[in-house]
Amino acid sequence: MTATAFAPATEERLALARQVADAVLFEGYVLYPYRASAAKNRLRWQFGVLVPPAWGADCEEHDFQHTECLMEPKPGATLAVEVRFLHTRRRAVQRALSDGDFETVAELHLDDRVLVPWDEGAEERVELVTPVGQLLGDGVELPFRKPAVEDTEPVLDAAGRTVGRLVRRGAEVSGVVRLSARELDGPYRTMRLTAVVENTTPWTAAEDGAADRDAALPHSLVATHLLMALDAGSFLSMTDPPEWAKGAVAACRNLHTWPVLAGEPGRADLVLSSPIILEDHPAIAPESLGALYDATEIDEILALRTAALTDEEKREARGTDARAAAVIDLADSMPAEVLERLHGAVRGLREVTGESAGFPDEFGVRRPDTPWWDPASDAGFDPEHDRAMVDGRPVGKGSRVELRPGLRHTDAQDLFLQGRTATVEAVLHDVDGTVHLAVTVDGDPGADIRREQGRYLYFQPDEVVPLEDPR
Repeated sequence: MTATAFAPATEERLALARQVADAVLFEGYVLYPYRASAAKNRLRWQFGVLVPPAWGADCEEHDFQHTECLMEPKPGATLAVEVRFLHTRRRAVQRALSDGDFETVAELHLDDRVLVPWDEGAEERVELVTPVGQLLGDGVELPFRKPAVEDTEPVLDAAGRTVGRLVRRGAEVSGVVRLSARELDGPYRTMRLTAVVENTTPWTAAEDGAADRDAALPHSLVATHLLMALDAGSFLSMTDPPEWAKGAVAACRNLHTWPVLAGEPGRADLVLSSPIILEDHPAIAPESLGALYDATEIDEILALRTAALTDEEKREARGTDARAAAVIDLADSMPAEVLERLHGAVRGLREVTGESAGFPDEFGVRRPDTPWWDPASDAGFDPEHDRAMVDGRPVGKGSRVELRPGLRHTDAQDLFLQGRTATVEAVLHDVDGTVHLAVTVDGDPGADIRREQGRYLYFQPDEVVPLEDPR
């Protein structure tokens, strides 16, 4: 195994996959309205955070990711692996004094921006190449270390005078990548590939005099994910495997991550193992012009809302982060015809046969004779006071429940909450008559922010078990 640059053909394939991997890397990096003062930007780094072991032992985040998937390498095949993560750099803002010295301040006002303290994320990569044959048995491992960094950037006013500086500090982080493979029994030459990424940073809370998540983040690997490519051979889909491989796929263990086929559709020589659940061959929408850090399917509304920010709000966003400034500039300069492209796109068409009620409108769509939903029916519901019967017990706002998701297998991420306790915040009814429980998970450090913003997790009554409410 070697830590080396990839071959040109491998690099070309990885470059395409990185377009989606970048969305994983920066998902939630800085959220609308892109200001450090916004409540949603005070609890950051939600996905793929591998914390130092000393902190992971005391919290519900983890110091490792464990990926298993199936591959069919050809004789003499080589596996290329790229680990990508963000390395947190804590930025302080300093103002220039008349004697040439600097003092740390909470904010520094310039004509076009307001600079504030902020945690920036610097992309890090660990690259390695190994013959597949070396993965058999104990496999191979590659320790890595990213040293502590400190740099300063002068801040100039419109006249070119130095009015302050930004001081960025990043702590040392270290880790290890472990790779191994085992041939499976059967007529097919199939291997189970195991890839483990672990944070081995020897940090303890006593070093910073604090024992909270904020103190551990500079020593963490943030938004960690893997790209793995075979130069000869293919991987099997973990989402839609062939019938003969379904048992072997079910036996694979994937902890805190999930592998999907990536790269060009129709090829199976590249895998993205991500802390965010994706489909095979995920792709960025072609209408998306830039990263808005809040998911591409809402680019239009994010662009419109960003353009509608006040000048003062835009000044603060520009001073929060360079990526936030790029979003502001994108929204301000987007031509109307480009914005129109975000309004919607047809991804596929299907033929519909049979008679339908009503008459076609100007678009040829038949409308029903009667409304499918009566808006007046909303008046009969009260999310704050409604109760739902669960196992013969009324459950409503304030009730505590144990989460038992997975009955409908609609959201794989819900499975991470299996057995967790939660508090019901509201009982909701949809237009189809289905009841949903809006909950916050007990122990979630962002629960207060979720309540403030009304951004809950939702489960149906048969996915929870009522608990005795403390009285």
